[in-house]
Amino acid sequence: MGIQDFSGGLELLCDSVKIHQVNVETNAGEQKLTMKHLLTWVRTNLIKERPEMFMKGDSVRPGVLVLVNDCDWELSGQLDTILEDKDAVVFISTLHGG
Repeated sequence: MGIQDFSGGLELLCDSVKIHQVNVETNAGEQKLTMKHLLTWVRTNLIKERPEMFMKGDSVRPGVLVLVNDCDWELSGQLDTILEDKDAVVFISTLHGG
């Protein structure tokens, strides 16, 4: 798995680091890495504070746009999107305080 980018304020949940190069392994007995697996890994390994601002249940919160290789994940299966080596995943918060 390749690059993850947190934008629109989400980088604040990851110690203000915006871009992460990650290597996520599949679970035992599984052949493909999915977005659901990636989100669980992100919550455990990258989110340093207030995970509820990024995730709700097993998915991202409403208002977080997810792009896989510049394509909206809603077009590729959302949580079931299969990830390959060197895929770029971008999380953008569309909700901003004022």
